[in-house]
Amino acid sequence: MSAEKRWVIKPQGDPAKVENLSAALGIPPVLANLLVQRGIETHEEAWQFFNPKLENLHDPFLMKDMDRAVRRVDEAVRRGEPVMVYGDYDVDGTTAVALVYSFLRRQGHPSLLFYIPDRYTEGYGVSIKAIDYAQRKGVKLIIALDCGIKATEKVAYAKSKGIDFIVCDHHLPGDTIPDAVAVLDPKRVDCGYPFKELSGCGVGFKMLQGYCQYKGLPFSEVECLLDLVVVSIASDIVPLVGENRILAHYGLKRLNEKPGKGLLSIIKICGLDKHQITIDDIVFKIGPRINAAGRMEVDSDDENAAPSGGHSAVYLMVARDEEVASEYGAFIDTCNQDRKNIDRSITQQAHELIERNPEMKARKSTVIYNPKWMKGIVGIVASRLIETYYRPTVVLTMSNGFVTGSARSVPGFDLYQAVESCSDLLENFGGHIYAAGLTMRPENVDEFTRRFNEYVERHIDPQMLIPQVEIDSELLFSDITPQFRSTLNRFQPFGPGNNSPVFVTRGVSNRGDARLVGAEREHLKMDLIQGQKPNTLIPAIAFQQPALYEHVRSGRGIDVCYTVVENHYRGTVTPQLRIKDIKKSGPK
Repeated sequence: MSAEKRWVIKPQGDPAKVENLSAALGIPPVLANLLVQRGIETHEEAWQFFNPKLENLHDPFLMKDMDRAVRRVDEAVRRGEPVMVYGDYDVDGTTAVALVYSFLRRQGHPSLLFYIPDRYTEGYGVSIKAIDYAQRKGVKLIIALDCGIKATEKVAYAKSKGIDFIVCDHHLPGDTIPDAVAVLDPKRVDCGYPFKELSGCGVGFKMLQGYCQYKGLPFSEVECLLDLVVVSIASDIVPLVGENRILAHYGLKRLNEKPGKGLLSIIKICGLDKHQITIDDIVFKIGPRINAAGRMEVDSDDENAAPSGGHSAVYLMVARDEEVASEYGAFIDTCNQDRKNIDRSITQQAHELIERNPEMKARKSTVIYNPKWMKGIVGIVASRLIETYYRPTVVLTMSNGFVTGSARSVPGFDLYQAVESCSDLLENFGGHIYAAGLTMRPENVDEFTRRFNEYVERHIDPQMLIPQVEIDSELLFSDITPQFRSTLNRFQPFGPGNNSPVFVTRGVSNRGDARLVGAEREHLKMDLIQGQKPNTLIPAIAFQQPALYEHVRSGRGIDVCYTVVENHYRGTVTPQLRIKDIKKSGPK
């Protein structure tokens, strides 16, 4: 791993547009520049960006098949038909199932059940086992969420059993669209829906919004479920722009003011009930707990849901009783603790394997295999290894007689193409540019390892193997005024497509009070000052960056890149710099 990161300053906004926006909005040019960098160039666009409104959500009937979907749901509700709500075992899938299940229950539907496939015995997507289960329960309609767009054969199988399908998905379709009653997916080539980047739960939300319009129900019937939608948006890492920005804005408001009882139990477990919950809190605290249930192997004899870990997450999120919510919250938190312990153990084993093998350590990619590792954890381990070695990584284990695993990439390198180049060795694979899943026969592991490493060696740009920090613009500490921070807060919620701005300030220093904090003294905490101006003193923390402690404490000059955050303590709000990287800037 390179010891030093590359700092890359993004292209700056057109000066004339920046100046016009700055004058029109009465904000500093550096903040107007952030808007222009995000494609926001007019006063009207800026107003919409700073003031997300639910009335600016698109008409759900612009989505292909929406009319067919809501009519079929209405028919099921009127007839009291048994309906199965089906979804993937990750956060997006389980929140989507909880959303639709909760809504239909609120409408008084008498015969509802849900199904989350088991990661270990059924895998991703619609399963034959689920359809057979639905048939035994007398189900006439399956609503598939966050999956199903490629389930052509499974939908046909269900049809032969007298079961209709509605598919609500957000993944790219294959060559054939399943022969379902309705297939809602904004990424269909024949779908003219204006916003293509909804989460799976978001597509489910649009169906419910459409149902409300069709039945003349108030929007409040679905608005109260936006806490589930924002958890899906944050956890599935979809772009926080357009319609997602509106849904996330109001979802966070709901999550902070009046969350469902299940999510509230997780919020309390995370210690977030006294704080303003942000997208980061969902990504790093709430989401991983919900995800953990589907990662762990859990048995259940509940008659209303198939035995899988993911069903516990849904029971949590649909809970109407605080005691029940607390029980499921505690169980899921235990799953997460177990997941972290296993994750830590497997990551350590993987590090030891790499460190003991000089040839593997010297490569430009990592392929690592241990048949005893847990299938539900290998994707996390791949991400952990990238943090250390910063190169395309595949982590493999054994499951049901096949070698299966997860692959992760570094910015700029198309991992999917690398995996696809070995497709003749694989039973199946799927994914996108930065993440993929794959399955192969055990006898193909060595050849896959050789060819994958060879492909990366030939195609990767060496610059991609050096971690980089993308910087929005330069900033003076004196610019970080209360007004600046107030306007910067209006850029939230932050996430993909609207990341928290990263600034660089050069020639700053500490006056000898820097200290190492944390259980292993791994974080560097300090007050920084620019030049000789005492009014520019700002507290800062650099997580996992103890290396320059002595240099910083000595008062010598440094350059820092950082995001600006706020600390809330006993009614007092103070700025803090969250340091992303530090470089020496020579003598003071």
